[in-house]
Formats: sequence, C-alpha cells, structure tokens
Amino acid sequence: MFGQSILSLVIWVPILAGVAVLATGSDRNATLARWIALAGALLGLAVAIPLVTGFDTGTSAMQFVEKATWIPAFNIHYHLGVDGISMPLILLNSFITVLVVIAGWRVIQDKVAQYMAAFLIMSGLINGVFASLDGILFYVFFEGMLIPLYLIVGVWGGPNRVYAAFKFFLYTLLGSLLMLVSMIYLYFQSGGSFDIQTWHTTTLGMTAQTLMFFAFLLAFGVKVPMWPVHTWLPDAHVEAPTGGSVVLAAITLKVGAYGFLRFILPILPDASAEYAWFVIALSLIAVAYIGLVALAQSDMKKLIAYSSIAHMGFVTLGFFMFSPLGVEGGLVQMISHGFVSAALFLCIGVMYDRLHSRQIKDYGGLVNRMPLFAAFFMLFAMANAGLPATSGFVGEFMVIMAAAKVNFWFAFVAATTLILGAAYTLWMYKRVVFGEVTNPRVEELTDINAREILLLGVLAVCVLAMGLYPKPFTDIMHVSVVDLLAHVAQSKLP
Repeated sequence: MFGQSILSLVIWVPILAGVAVLATGSDRNATLARWIALAGALLGLAVAIPLVTGFDTGTSAMQFVEKATWIPAFNIHYHLGVDGISMPLILLNSFITVLVVIAGWRVIQDKVAQYMAAFLIMSGLINGVFASLDGILFYVFFEGMLIPLYLIVGVWGGPNRVYAAFKFFLYTLLGSLLMLVSMIYLYFQSGGSFDIQTWHTTTLGMTAQTLMFFAFLLAFGVKVPMWPVHTWLPDAHVEAPTGGSVVLAAITLKVGAYGFLRFILPILPDASAEYAWFVIALSLIAVAYIGLVALAQSDMKKLIAYSSIAHMGFVTLGFFMFSPLGVEGGLVQMISHGFVSAALFLCIGVMYDRLHSRQIKDYGGLVNRMPLFAAFFMLFAMANAGLPATSGFVGEFMVIMAAAKVNFWFAFVAATTLILGAAYTLWMYKRVVFGEVTNPRVEELTDINAREILLLGVLAVCVLAMGLYPKPFTDIMHVSVVDLLAHVAQSKLP
C-alpha cells in the first residue's frame, strides 16, 4: 500500500510530525518536542529514500504517480509525480530538514515546539511543491510554504525581524498573484484543465506567451532571487535564525529555479527563446555585480547571502543556454549550493552562538582556539569559491562550458565568479580565521562539539563526494533534461 503512496508520505509525514511536535505544548516539554521533531525529520528522510532506490533513470516519464479527485467542479486533482528534475530536490529538502532540527537542538530555548514544528511543516509543503502535477495544488503548496518561513524569521529572528519578514512576504506574494492569473488563463486555454502536463502541450499565441513569460518570470525570479528583485534576501538572511538561513538558502531559493523548468520553458517555449537574452543579462549581472557587492560586506551572513544570489545566477544562466550541459549544470549547481550554503550558514551559526556577533571585525585568529572548526570552514569556503574536487566547481564549470558554446562573452562574464567568489570568500576567511587574536572574547572560545562535528562532517562528505563523482546526480536528471529540451525545441505557436 505504501509503495503506491511514497510521495504522499514524503509530503505528509513531516507535516503530521510537525503537528505532533506542536501537541507537546509549552517549553516545559521542550526535550520531548526536540526528540519528536528529530524522529519526524528522520522518518521524512527515510520515506524519501525509495524515490532514489526505485527510480528508473531510463525514462523521462513521471514516476511514483498518485492521482485523486480533489475539487471536481473545477477539474482540480491531488496529482503527484516526480522525474529526474524534481526527485533530487525532494531528497535534498528532506536531508536538510534533519540537519536543521539538529542545528537548533540547544540554540533555540524559547518556543522550542513551535520552532521545530515550523521547519517540519515547511519541509512537507516544499516537497509538495516539487511533487505537484496540478497547477492549483502547486499554488497551494507554493504559497503555504511562505507561512512557516515568515514565522521563523518574524518570531525567532534578529532585531529587525518583523521588517525582514514583511518584506520577504510582500515580495513573494506579489509575484505569486501574477502566477495565479496566468494559471487561470491556462485553465481556460487548455479546455478546463489544471494539469501541468496538459499545459505543456497547450497551444498559445506569442502575445499570450510573452505576457505569461514575464508574469511567471517575476513569480519565480523573486524566489531565486534574480537581480533586481533580490533585495529581500540579504535582510531575511541577516535577521533569520541559523536554521532559517540554512533552509532559505539551501531549499527555498531552489523552488524559484524549479519553476523555470516546470512552467516557463515547457509551457512558453517560444517566449523563452525570444526573451532568453533578457534572462541571460539578468543572470550575468547577478554573477558579476552581486559578486562585487559581496566584497563590500562586513556582516558574514550578508556576505554569504549576496554570494547565494551570485551562485543562483549561474542556475538561470544555465537553463537559458538550451543545452543539456547547461540545464544539467544549473541543476547540479542547485544541489551543490544547497550543501555549501547550508554548511556556510551553519559555520556562521557556530561562531554566532559563541560570540553573538556576525561582524568580521570582531573575529581574527580563530584557528588558534578552534582548529577543527577552521578546517571545516576552510573546506566550505573553498567549495563556495569553486575549487575543483568540491561540488561548487562542477555545476559552475558545466554552465561556463555550455555558455562558451553559445557566446564567448557569456562564458567570460560568468567565469568572473571564480575570481570574485575566491576574493570575497577567502578574504572573509582570512580576516576571521587567521592572524593574531585581538579580541579577548575570541581567546575564550572552545572548539566545536560532537553535535556540530556531526553536522559539518556530513555536509563535508556531501561536498567532496559530489565534487569528486557527480555522475550519479547527472545520470538521474539526464533523460528528463533531454526530453524537456526536445519539447522546448518544438514550437507551439498556432
């Protein structure tokens, strides 16, 4: 029975676990809440494992499909399925959720049950986004995931948390409303269907494609986030607790990029080809300009936040090269960025928990007091800079190679990230870790404990494994990507 409902389990197990955590009540039962949350997160990851072991890499068809009537009056279905594009993202989300629960084990002392529940419920909703094959179901999950993230930033965040949470919510809501209008139009154009795969074969005129292209671009571009609708991200990162920053960077940004491959490219192929130059321009600005902005930051969280925008620029650039190498490079970059950004924000969290400062100037000489932490931090800094043999290099190299086949200057500008990324990441690392200890509070620091070693060690293995042997990842996505590009190449103009 469960074999036919794996995707439902992947969605609802974390959500129900979150409800169970809430049922523990006040902070008097905080320890019980933590253990239920950990059990729920681990169970959520366990039920996602069959998606990998039972996945057929030889077909681009949707797998593990579930379909049931939800709202018959409007032909809306509870329709789920995954392919080589969405399945790795579900696994990444389930994996990161376990790390976030462990990361907040001792750090969060206030409203522990609500904190843990918010992450579990959000994990299930995000899995729903990646698994939905019905437009309205996708929209419900897409909007629903904003609520727990809004609460995470707004309740457990820093001094300006309310401002950051409102800004994040308003930015994403505006784009989502335009997406809903486009979906309603597609419903009527497709003969009364909200089935996303039906939309992929719906014939649309160029004017309609153009209008919907920019509506979807705004909806998903804000989530990525693309320049110039990126300004909510640094604020949200700076104010969010460590777990919020980890999920925000590692998972929620990927939802926007996923929308490009599930909606924009297959439904609007002609508009995608026509306006590819526009997306490429925005992507290259993100890669080059935002890299320079990152150089000027004094707050470590804000620096890594801007770094995320630059790295996600590679993702959208790769998608609009319209080649398997480019799209797969973008997808590999999405997964790699999930590992690397999660690790970097956890590293900053380790330092913040001890010194309660994110300012680079407050550190220096950290290696003298925390040598093991400094070693982990070095690995993740190198991965962020795109060092070969780390996961950060693979996706960027694939995208640069794909761009070089289209236009040398695209590749040239994109490659500047290898210089800028090294500049801002290693400059931050040098000032924080090396040199003499000048702050007496740094002299009192202790090295990472067993829980922190577990978190950073697992991510270190992921970063190195993907960097040294990315083939399993590309094998999973290759057939789905090739089929998507073949579909995009077929004009659907009437």
